[in-house]
Amino acid sequence: MTPSLTAKTVDAVISSLVFNADGLIPAIAQQDGSGEILMMAWMNEDAVRETLDTHRVCYWSRSRGRLWRKGETSGQTQKLVDFRWDCDGDTVLLVVDQVGVACHTGRRNCFFNAIRDGQVTTIAEPEINPEDIYG
Repeated sequence: MTPSLTAKTVDAVISSLVFNADGLIPAIAQQDGSGEILMMAWMNEDAVRETLDTHRVCYWSRSRGRLWRKGETSGQTQKLVDFRWDCDGDTVLLVVDQVGVACHTGRRNCFFNAIRDGQVTTIAEPEINPEDIYG
């Protein structure tokens, strides 16, 4: 990722994105190097702009109704490595360097539910107790 982008470049990226009726776009976080899918969250224009400006991933928290800088309360941060968007411009892919776990449940990623042998199964246990992260 380029260390700093001009305002014109950031504006061009934002203008190529398709936000939904709530002004949001889904964002998938993927671990740099391994390709592991860590999580999905939402971004609004301000979150995209801040992420591109600072290279620290920022999302829009629908439950809090405000910007959510990943790791601001947990210390489990995401540094932006690459910012990509799909052919329709309606989903972004954030290639990140994840520090710590990505999921609020204390797991490495949020995709720990699966079907195995016809049964719903938890395929990853917490690496950190969520109470140790959030108090």
